[in-house]
Amino acid sequence: MRREAFITAEEAHRAWLTAERIKRVADRLIGLGPFSIGLDGLLAPVPLAGTLFSLAAGAWLVREGFRARASAATLARMSFYVGFRTLASIVPIEGWLVDILFRGHMMAARALQKDIARRFGEPPQAAILEARRRPFAPRAAAPEALAT
Repeated sequence: MRREAFITAEEAHRAWLTAERIKRVADRLIGLGPFSIGLDGLLAPVPLAGTLFSLAAGAWLVREGFRARASAATLARMSFYVGFRTLASIVPIEGWLVDILFRGHMMAARALQKDIARRFGEPPQAAILEARRRPFAPRAAAPEALAT
């Protein structure tokens, strides 16, 4: 029996949208021309706060990957990205540069989103735009409801 048989498209799309919100908050909260910075980079100089945020956001992303029944390769790649990102934040100064320049959460979220899109397609465009516009808003009951 295939793994995706245990998850509905709606559940997969919710995971996709959650990854979009985490990506936005962690790495793209404030746009500065072609560059952006997220809560991850803003919290970098604050002792322990940046590391705890990185760990929590990364664990949430990996959890969403498990819930979406992502492939083992995708989960391993996601774990590497957020693990490296979190461990780097422990080191003062150089770690802060990694916090700002290495977008581990974004890379992990994209890996999960590609995995989900390959199996279920992307969620409706309206749901994606809403997740990008309001990343702190509670999740919608069903992404398909935003398509109408």
